[in-house]
Amino acid sequence: MEITLGSQYVMKTLAFCLFKYFPYGGLERDMLQIALACQQRGWHIRVYTLSWEGPIPQGIDVRVLPRHGFSNHSRAKHFHAAVREKLQKEPVAGVVGFNKMPDLDVYYAADTCYREKAEHQNPLCKLLPRYRLYSAFEKAVFDKQSKTEILMISRAQEPLFKKYYDTPSSRMHYLPPNISRDRIAPPNANEIREKFRKEFAIKENDKLIILVGSGFQRKGVDRAIQAIASLPGEIRNRTHLFVLGKDRPEKFIRLSESLGIRQQTKFFGGRDDVPRFLLGADLLIHPARSENTGTVLLEAVASGLPVLCTAVCGYGFHIEKAQCGLLTPEPFSQKTLDSQLHHLLTQSDPGQLRRNALSYANAEDLYGMANRAAEIIDTTITAKLPLPL
Repeated sequence: MEITLGSQYVMKTLAFCLFKYFPYGGLERDMLQIALACQQRGWHIRVYTLSWEGPIPQGIDVRVLPRHGFSNHSRAKHFHAAVREKLQKEPVAGVVGFNKMPDLDVYYAADTCYREKAEHQNPLCKLLPRYRLYSAFEKAVFDKQSKTEILMISRAQEPLFKKYYDTPSSRMHYLPPNISRDRIAPPNANEIREKFRKEFAIKENDKLIILVGSGFQRKGVDRAIQAIASLPGEIRNRTHLFVLGKDRPEKFIRLSESLGIRQQTKFFGGRDDVPRFLLGADLLIHPARSENTGTVLLEAVASGLPVLCTAVCGYGFHIEKAQCGLLTPEPFSQKTLDSQLHHLLTQSDPGQLRRNALSYANAEDLYGMANRAAEIIDTTITAKLPLPL
């Protein structure tokens, strides 16, 4: 974004753009942590969004814009136009986007390549306004001629963006993972675990599996339910599934009822006490259909919790490196997931998996994303500012 030398406030203000904010989404949490890290570097943060749920941190200026349009892509189009209009009236030093759109100085690449995904859909989809809008917005960020700097969190996506847009590597900056330190298993982890399991009536020999994530279809909640239902009778009857996240659970409840495990399946909605669930569980299951990274996988590792996830998860390689769980290969097979779950619950050594996870979490940098992102944003925007007279 080009600006002229104005007030000191304008020169130290960043606009963060995010379609919607709610406190239990991974992208949303990342945005807020990056905003706070930039704030610590002396930037004023103004957030443009279509909705904001939850408390607003001190010093963050949230501007909720009117929602226009009946479809997601039309709302995205109107959102971009509204942000552009607002910034013309109240300019800032730089614009940081967490959804793809034109006019960004920096983009946080949480989404996968849209053009690649469209290639696997009905060719007629390319004739729709949705495709034209989203592909144009993606091109505005990743095109070879674009000047947007890109914060990358998944190396698997780089060759896809280069395939369609010839994006220079020099504009792609890789970030370490982003694990909140409250996910690290504390010294009294065993005490917390015992209290948690007593609170939820999880018996000593019971198995508790948790799934954490908003957007139940994409996260594979149905796959998890089917996998638990496939277990042999004795182990199935003492296995529980707790699902945490924001979405409508009705159809998944009906699925659990039809498969005979309704009483063992509970939906909790979004929670602020996820660390307790990580410490109290025996396994994190994350059979996602698509997942650019999967921060919750590393949150589980930091808690010492074994993981079963699909290979599409960008952070899945950490589970293999840590030797603390299993990856379900692509193309996905429900029978493979079922077999892997049975193996982890009955044949693996849970104590060894926990020790492997904790050892890996202590040895790897899983916590520095926000500070590194803020450093890149700071350097990028400062370099574009006009020199003082």
